[in-house]
Amino acid sequence: MKNRLCITPCGAAKIWDRHPERGGVPAKEAYISAFGVACHTYADTFFDHWIILSAKHGFLFPTDIVPENYDLAFNSGSPDIITTKALKQQAKEKGLNTFDEIFVVAGQKHIKVVREVFGTDCTYRFPLQGCKGIGYMLQKLKKAVQENKEIDHA
Repeated sequence: MKNRLCITPCGAAKIWDRHPERGGVPAKEAYISAFGVACHTYADTFFDHWIILSAKHGFLFPTDIVPENYDLAFNSGSPDIITTKALKQQAKEKGLNTFDEIFVVAGQKHIKVVREVFGTDCTYRFPLQGCKGIGYMLQKLKKAVQENKEIDHA
């Protein structure tokens, strides 16, 4: 069996949007958009190893603490976006560069970043590729979890 890692997106909607008084929370609780939650649920259902990719914090294990609210996206052009160099260092430090297969359960902007970080040393799978929009992605993720059947990624 291959050593697999699932990478999910964070999301613009965060717990502090509803509860501004909250302090730091685990990454899996910080991101509350419907799409982010669906991606995290899918990853948690089908993968032993999964992480969240944040434009601010980089690679976050589900239990890593996100200290506070922020608004940053990979396609924003902001100088505050984590660099590819920093992501490569995180991948090494967190042991993420040891996986044979990387599943990116996210949209195109995350796929691009992941490819830049991990290069050609692994096999990529993009279960949501070909979906025409976020609604279709959500539907596909929810159906997979409901039926307990991983999305075909061949």
